[in-house]
Amino acid sequence: MTQIEVVKPEPVISGPSQADGIARFALRAKYDDLTAERRERLKVSILDAVACAINALGAPPIEACRELADELGGPGGRCTLVGGGRANPVYAAFYNTALIRYVDFMDSYLARGGLCHPSDNTAAILAAGEYADLSGKDFLTALAVAYQVEAQLTASVPFMVHGFDLTTQLSYSLAAGLSKALGLDEQNTAAAIGICGDFIPLLVARTTPISQWKGLSSSQLALGCFHGVLLASRGVTGPRYVVEGTHGLAQALGEQIRIDWDRVKLDAFDRLALKSYNTAVPGQASIHCMLELRKAHAIDPAQVESIENDAFQDAYDFMGGGRFGPKTDVHTKEEGDHSLPYLLAVALLDGNVQPAQLAPERIAKPDVQELLRKVKVRPDESFTTRYPGETPSRVTVRLMNGQSYTHEVNDYPGFATRPFTWDEIMAKLDNLAADRADEALRKEIAAAVRSLESIRVKELMGLLARVDGRPRQASS
Repeated sequence: MTQIEVVKPEPVISGPSQADGIARFALRAKYDDLTAERRERLKVSILDAVACAINALGAPPIEACRELADELGGPGGRCTLVGGGRANPVYAAFYNTALIRYVDFMDSYLARGGLCHPSDNTAAILAAGEYADLSGKDFLTALAVAYQVEAQLTASVPFMVHGFDLTTQLSYSLAAGLSKALGLDEQNTAAAIGICGDFIPLLVARTTPISQWKGLSSSQLALGCFHGVLLASRGVTGPRYVVEGTHGLAQALGEQIRIDWDRVKLDAFDRLALKSYNTAVPGQASIHCMLELRKAHAIDPAQVESIENDAFQDAYDFMGGGRFGPKTDVHTKEEGDHSLPYLLAVALLDGNVQPAQLAPERIAKPDVQELLRKVKVRPDESFTTRYPGETPSRVTVRLMNGQSYTHEVNDYPGFATRPFTWDEIMAKLDNLAADRADEALRKEIAAAVRSLESIRVKELMGLLARVDGRPRQASS
């Protein structure tokens, strides 16, 4: 086996640091730096995160997180848990982050060499906002800082290429956003970034076989980072050169990291993508392509001989059987939402890919198990060159009678080139939250998010406490 030699860049141990730069950026960011369009994109993303959180309530791994929040979060805590109850801010950040992330239906930021899910920041910043009794406007500003830091790092450094998880950047963005929300000064913010930047997750969490940890690892970072920021607020120092210092992040990656944070703007929202389908984000276009093909032609799944999907390299690697491992042995939600063979098969059979298509009883049915083995995914070099500005995908379905149907797409509803309207995100909220929040409550929640500038964070959290958070009854 060929060994990859990591050439370490020369360490920097004097002068301004990346942590200093992030801290300066966080402190200078203002609500007015967000254009009206970008504020709207951020609010759509917040409502998207809320919808995901409500849908996750009652899932077994989420119940395990809730038990820990109840046991260790302290009764009578200052922060609200979605679905009712309270905990200290650290465990509120932990539990509510798990809710937002677990369903794997949240927003994404795509870059060459990696991606991230900026809504991983949302629950922790909400907890900080409630803890500090922030206005909605100040909360939006702190969350925008977190979004930008995570996106900027994702666009600048190919973390996943080097085996670091896509949540690596989250350590830095949470530190910046939480420090902004809690009003830390520049020195303590830089210390918080140093402390939290020392939390380094590995990409193994997303390779075959995929475990439930894939949907929970960001909640662990939320817990640790909130705790780290609170320590920094009390004067605990962190490694100033956590990025570029001796044995720092840059040396671990073998990549120089030189971002001029004084030039960074709050513009990450221009490239934000939301999901129409309950899959890992590299598979969105492939599912959309299959569904459009299905609408255009009356295809009998029982007569399918083969399904071919040509996709960009990251989609193939992540979900099609490339370097993340084979994707045809599918028995759990976690395996299903990261398997293009399963997702394309169930899309053809059911005409959609929503949480119902990832239920264990659906995954186990013979029709989809047989069909998924007829799916072949392969990388297309020309598609790869167009990514991440586009997400090209081509699907060809061949029938036993010799007929074949082919369709190609460049993106999907929710991608940065086709952002959700408010009506579309309301439809997603209705789809994901209807069994936990009645129509009146859903409208109240949406109205609160859309008018965050005129309310306080605790008012939004009060509405989320009214969502039905009872454990789901086991099906017979």
